[in-house]
Amino acid sequence: MQQRIDYFKVSPGAGGGGAGQAMLALEKYVRGCGLDHSLLELVKVRASQINGCAYCIDMHTKDARAAGETEQRLYALSAWQETPFFTGRERAALAWTEGVTLIHRDRAPDALYDAAREHFSEKELVDLTMAVVAINGWNRLAIAFRSVPGTYQPPRHGAAGT
Repeated sequence: MQQRIDYFKVSPGAGGGGAGQAMLALEKYVRGCGLDHSLLELVKVRASQINGCAYCIDMHTKDARAAGETEQRLYALSAWQETPFFTGRERAALAWTEGVTLIHRDRAPDALYDAAREHFSEKELVDLTMAVVAINGWNRLAIAFRSVPGTYQPPRHGAAGT
């Protein structure tokens, strides 16, 4: 696979704006919103699986593993409903992730919303939804411009600047 466009190079994330800057601002909000990092990584991997984004699956499974996520849970994520490995809160987040990612199917039905609200405050649910919006955006950029999977390396925790 060959990358079509380096979208950060064409529309940079640093400096005076651009598409990269807009996406990074959303990502920064999501990272700082207060939701658990491990939950966010599960959401990012699950949405990326649904969308078929190999680059993002590679990135977020690496990030999840670097943060201490187990291989067992990552391997089972595509069949999370059939496993005992996820908490009720994680299950609600994964179901909401699927509902929002596949919004064209059922338009985020009330039952799905009600189930999510059992585990998330209003603010948390908005933040979770913003995380789903962000990863769906990243998936679309990576797929459209053919970001090459396998090239990403997670930052080393404890290294300068991380």
